Amino acid sequence: MLEDKNQQKTTLAELGEFGLIKHLTQYFKISQESTIKGIGDDCAVVFSEGKETLVTTDLLIEGVHFDLSYMPLKHLGYKAVMVNLSDVYAMNATAEQITVSIAVSNRFPLEALEELYAGIQLACETYNVDLIGGDTTSSTKGMLLSITAIGTAKKEDVVYRNTAKPTDLIVVSGDLGAAYLGLQVLEREKQVFQVDPQNQPDLENYTYLIERQLKPEARKDVAGVLAELNIKPTSMIDISDGLSSEIMHIATQSKVGCKIYEDKLPLDPQVISACEEFDIDSTMVALSGGEDYELLFTVPIADFDNIKGNPNFSIIGHITEENQGMNLVTRSGQEMELKAQGWSSFKED
Repeated sequence: MLEDKNQQKTTLAELGEFGLIKHLTQYFKISQESTIKGIGDDCAVVFSEGKETLVTTDLLIEGVHFDLSYMPLKHLGYKAVMVNLSDVYAMNATAEQITVSIAVSNRFPLEALEELYAGIQLACETYNVDLIGGDTTSSTKGMLLSITAIGTAKKEDVVYRNTAKPTDLIVVSGDLGAAYLGLQVLEREKQVFQVDPQNQPDLENYTYLIERQLKPEARKDVAGVLAELNIKPTSMIDISDGLSSEIMHIATQSKVGCKIYEDKLPLDPQVISACEEFDIDSTMVALSGGEDYELLFTVPIADFDNIKGNPNFSIIGHITEENQGMNLVTRSGQEMELKAQGWSSFKED
């Protein structure tokens, strides 16, 4: 957490808006055939004949969505792209382009933005998407970062939230809760650092948790795995605000109920040990932690044999009739009403 105070710093005013854009994007290459025109004109031009075009955007604000005291700018750039690509993959689509808009205060020199864009570039190269535009401006409140992602899919392949059916299986990719616990570790070490700036944190036992918080990966692979299994989800959503919030979105929009089984929730061993250390209930963390960016989806019960035992997925429950409500079945067999306790953009202090 110690910072080199002697780094060279170039003010953004030295380049101006267009010079800054040109400087930050000079190493981005076009890789998608659908990108006709990228950065350099009044509009980007993309082409998607015979396909549906999907568009999603997210706004990240310093002090609300990220804390630069422990979030490296390169990681922030990477994560900001993941947040949007995850939404595209949650529609069973392919992400192809992004735009990036930033507002920064004068405390950020050019070198800081180079770090941010290095993370964005790494994400673009890793996930094969093109940066095709955006905007830059000044801010009086630190850093604001808005990314828009554009994807495509065949009309028959697109999966929505409102099409789950009773008896469908509820399935989740990966494991849950690690990102939330990574945040708890980082917040704890921040408080220690504020008391003693010479203290260097020992994070060796939390590597997986911290990686899930600072450098999450969007689940681009899920669509391909499902296609190989000859399975098309009946509904899908990404887990950004917590499992309980997301399954409630599916249930509400599909006009169905659901049952989630506590003993089926996938937890990494580091999650279990960290929950014991922090004296936090692991089920609460899995249901409400958020920022996992795994995919939550439903499949017909007829696909049970195809999906059971697949290491990428866990069957955690099933869809019920709407009048049965949305419930968690505990390890003891008791049913409890699910509550949306995850992230809220407008919660009161």
